[in-house]
Amino acid sequence: MTSSADLGGKSGFGPVPGIDDNRPFHSEWEPKVLSLTLAMGAAGKWNIDQSRAARETLPPDEYLSLSYYEIWMTALENLLLKNGLVTADELKSGRNNENPVSDLRVLRAGDVAKVLNRGSSYERDVSSPARFAAGDRVRTVLQDHGGHTRLPRYLTGKTGIVEQAYGAFVFPDSSAAGAGDDPRWLYRVRFSKINAGSSPEAGTEVSADLWEPYLEHA
Repeated sequence: MTSSADLGGKSGFGPVPGIDDNRPFHSEWEPKVLSLTLAMGAAGKWNIDQSRAARETLPPDEYLSLSYYEIWMTALENLLLKNGLVTADELKSGRNNENPVSDLRVLRAGDVAKVLNRGSSYERDVSSPARFAAGDRVRTVLQDHGGHTRLPRYLTGKTGIVEQAYGAFVFPDSSAAGAGDDPRWLYRVRFSKINAGSSPEAGTEVSADLWEPYLEHA
């Protein structure tokens, strides 16, 4: 994937600016964006992988020039438009001009903490056995399907050792494309001497949780 969001191992963007305090928000509008994103995610028109993909697939000039919550807001607007929940005129005016959509789930303010604490399980049952086992030497595949993936670019084409097979979970690449859960086996894979932005030090290792379609026997 050649997403502007996948910056691991890339140079030329300068240092990450430091934050002098532990405040989660630095402008009054930022918590409103988070609240809107949570509320509309709970409405049931898209899933978490589609929400992530909406942020990651913003054009590079937008993604790299917007702040963190500006990216969230722009992606949310695109999802609302794509799913017919607002019109471009409504976004511009900030007023509802059409009949409201009636089939949305509603996340009540008093239920937010309970819903977030409960979470959701993405583990699924599959009939196929795991292709890899602990100790197997594997290589990550080269991919560029243009959609959401949880395989970092700096790990593509790298060789590692499987440490653990977790079980089967929703495959994010398929989920983000609207192709259903498509559960696949998930593994923890250890890589040695991975360059993630600076020269690796002796003994440096990276462990990553990777789905089976990202891997092949080495």
